[in-house]
Amino acid sequence: MATPQRILLGVLLGVLWETGGTQIYYSVPEELERGSGVGNIAKDLGLEPQELEERGVRIVSRGRTQLFALNPRSGSLVTAGRIDREELCMGTVKCQLNLEILMEDQVKIYGVVVEVRDINDNSPYFQEGELEIKMSENAAKGMRFPLPHAWDPDIGKNSLQSYDLSSDTHFSLDVQSGADGNKYPELVLERALDREEKAIHHLVLTASDGGDPVRTSTARIRVMVLDANDNAPAFAQSEYRVSVPENVAVGTKLLLVNATDPDEGSNAEVMYSFRYVDNKAAQLFELDSNLGTISTIGELNCEESGFYEMEVQATDNAGYSARAKVLITVLDVNDNAPEVVVTSLSSSIPENSPRGTLIALLNVNDQDSGENGRVTCFVQRNLPFKLEKSYGNYYSLMTDTLLDRELVPSYNITVMATDRGSPPLSTETHITLNVADINDNAPAFSQASYSAYILENNPRGASIISVTAYDPDYGENAQVTYSLVEDTLQGAPLSSYVSINSDTGVLYALRSFDYEQFRDLELQVMAHDSGNLPLSSNVSLSLFVLDQNDNSPEILFPVVPTDGSTGVELAPRSAEPGYLVTKVVAVDRDSGQNAWLSYRLLKASEPGLFSVGLHTGEVRTARALLDRDALKQSLVVAVQDHGQPPLSATVTLTVAVADSIPDVLADLGSLESPASSDDKGLTLYLVVAVAAVSCVFLAFVIVLLALRLRRWHMSRLLQASGSGLAGVPASQFVGVDGVRAFLQTYSHEVSLTADSRGSHVIFPQPNYADTLISQESCEKSEPLLLSGDSVFSKDNRALIQVSAYQNLQFSLQHVGSLVAACRIFWWCRGIGTLNCFMWDLVP
Repeated sequence: MATPQRILLGVLLGVLWETGGTQIYYSVPEELERGSGVGNIAKDLGLEPQELEERGVRIVSRGRTQLFALNPRSGSLVTAGRIDREELCMGTVKCQLNLEILMEDQVKIYGVVVEVRDINDNSPYFQEGELEIKMSENAAKGMRFPLPHAWDPDIGKNSLQSYDLSSDTHFSLDVQSGADGNKYPELVLERALDREEKAIHHLVLTASDGGDPVRTSTARIRVMVLDANDNAPAFAQSEYRVSVPENVAVGTKLLLVNATDPDEGSNAEVMYSFRYVDNKAAQLFELDSNLGTISTIGELNCEESGFYEMEVQATDNAGYSARAKVLITVLDVNDNAPEVVVTSLSSSIPENSPRGTLIALLNVNDQDSGENGRVTCFVQRNLPFKLEKSYGNYYSLMTDTLLDRELVPSYNITVMATDRGSPPLSTETHITLNVADINDNAPAFSQASYSAYILENNPRGASIISVTAYDPDYGENAQVTYSLVEDTLQGAPLSSYVSINSDTGVLYALRSFDYEQFRDLELQVMAHDSGNLPLSSNVSLSLFVLDQNDNSPEILFPVVPTDGSTGVELAPRSAEPGYLVTKVVAVDRDSGQNAWLSYRLLKASEPGLFSVGLHTGEVRTARALLDRDALKQSLVVAVQDHGQPPLSATVTLTVAVADSIPDVLADLGSLESPASSDDKGLTLYLVVAVAAVSCVFLAFVIVLLALRLRRWHMSRLLQASGSGLAGVPASQFVGVDGVRAFLQTYSHEVSLTADSRGSHVIFPQPNYADTLISQESCEKSEPLLLSGDSVFSKDNRALIQVSAYQNLQFSLQHVGSLVAACRIFWWCRGIGTLNCFMWDLVP
């Protein structure tokens, strides 16, 4: 390459580098062996040789034969095959090959220009190795005859430089230089010919180039001396030009060349032939030897060759000839659609990829030229993608907005490439892009809250309700696991009451629920996915326990004694119909209609004597009591709820019928139960004890006077122990055959103690008895007034203290009448203990 050309190339490369172009320039001679080094591409890219493969550096090919390759070991650009400059760049002075280097990790394109330098690898050659020239013997001295010129595909000094003609006295060689720079040899007649002297002359034309070593080629010329024909044909014009579209039909006549000969007859007949035509043109064009018309015999392709040059000659019968140049230009038509090659492609990107994420690198090319080769590339406007031109004919397909896999999981991207021809041609390239899921959605429950109902006494493991949460993500990000938020209920962890299936969301009961313990349960259900950073959501669930009729009515009054005795109620014989004897009070732990109670008289010893209120439980006399009615009336009252099935409870009442307390006491013997022999013996001991107490009663009165002086001290003792019997009604306790009753009889204060402390109970004036408690025995004696400090039982476990209020005065005058003061003394025994005493004091 000449020095000015190198300087120009350097300036051009510098400008490209400054404007952002990335090009690398190499220069190699042609005909290198395969694998020959072209240049150290790794060094020029600023990489180590081993980084070429790691960073995905490769040559991008557009379908043509790959002439170069990358050597990953040395980091060099090497030849991949034979490089023939004449084959690649025929007819051009400067042969440059362009290729692109793609660095995939940076998605960057580097342009590489390889100049192929010419070497003298081609000898000049004649298209015709032998040529016959006919000359008239009367040809004038100095007449010129064109000779075939040689062709050398090399350039510069390696191309054709000179011609030499073998020695002959009649002829000489003259070389003309054409406007196109080619050298055209001509045979010049130096001496007149004499056919009779020599009819044929043999000459050798030698063509030489300027290479080192020099290459030559020869053509044999035979000169035939003819009889006189002194005019040569002449073309109407020395150069013919024609332009033809590349899609012209085969057999189309392109142009007519015309040569005329001023001679007459057969000497004026002209024959046309190609004086020079290259192999490609010879396969496409045909010259009619008689008419001089040039027509196509093959399909033209502007992309392969857009220009053809050939020479035609016209020869008359005498051998005189003329030559003309024919220039055929092939016009491009828009017969090639754009080509789109996907150079680099990402088939999947995560949905949180930022705007501008590269998806594919496209190479768009159109083999047409001019406007027909200018391509516009775009994607559909309704897709979140865009195309940007990156380098040369390369386009980058990238995202234009953020993607959402839950809205669109995949895209079918159509890249449309359209040229500017008329009519325009288009090419569609389809790219499938999958949007990879990330965990950006928390599970969502199908309801804002849940309510569930379960009957109490449910079996363990019973299914209660199923909750469902949906996660729009994909794969593990959409796998929902259910759990309960930890909490406590009545001091126990919530997980001991219910559990939830982590996969299905079904809630199970771990224990049998009791409506009477709790009626509702508030809990939180959590749903979380299985993503790398799991997301969760909660929903509230209200569990309501429904009541079942699983509790029988419970009798609150009358209270059934724990010692096996039977409750006794007292009704005066003078009671009118509707007299309230007692009231049965019951409750039911259930709720609703399961707790609605109704009372009825189930059994009575005297039918029709008593009635029970259906809803109140009040026991009233149904008629007036008669003398014939038995003292002891036994009633069985049933209490029933309204559940399904209904449950009930019964209580047995004993009603004593009498007008006054003495009558009751006189008749209590009929209520006695047979006593064992041990009980009778015990009674005897009690009578003896009472007699002993009577003997010391006088001393007891004296002690009582002293106690009055210490009243303030006794009141403190009473206050300290007053809580022991604070809930006992103002009545006295009477034990009769194991039956406990409350009697309101006397207005005296009786102190009952179970320890060393004292308490008191006030007995009102006698009117009627509410309740009797039957014990093993009941005895009646003369009235007896007792006064003293205390009386001890056999077990020394109970102490009865009797004191009088300040309005009760005792004097010595009353001592004589104390013998008749004691009327009744009862002592009832419970289970191994002394229950109570009754004192009937008469003044």
